Amino acid sequence: MKTLLTFALALSALTAHATDMVPVKQIGLELARDIAMGAVEACRQDGYNVSAVVLDRAGNVQAALRDTLATRHTLEIAERKAGMTIMSGIDSGAFRAARGDIRPELNHMQGLIVMEGALPIRAAGALIGAVGVSGAPGGDKDAACAAAALQKIEERLEFAM
Repeated sequence: MKTLLTFALALSALTAHATDMVPVKQIGLELARDIAMGAVEACRQDGYNVSAVVLDRAGNVQAALRDTLATRHTLEIAERKAGMTIMSGIDSGAFRAARGDIRPELNHMQGLIVMEGALPIRAAGALIGAVGVSGAPGGDKDAACAAAALQKIEERLEFAM
């Protein structure tokens, strides 16, 4: 009886603190680097010099690459596009189309810009990050480069969880 009571108390203590620690799926450096490089390479094939930034699920920069001839401002824009995707959970172009009513306000927030060119990175349905691209002549082309990079590593995302 005493052993059963001790076990019950220990189990209730574990249950009470079960939410003290939360397991989190996080994008790794190597995957983030490969996505960023994949986006830069995809745009290069089309003749565009871009920057690609991969943010983790919390919006922190995990990888950032600027092609040799891409302007320095493309890094900031790519990061802010990816920030919009982290905040909304959807690609930045879809958010822009759906929420034009609040675009001016969001564009004034640090780390966000409502422009096409960023896509969410998901593994087993969980948002683990976002990739933003900037520098091609149009957000649709930036988004296409991001999509090409994600397609290239799609299998890695499927088996990551």
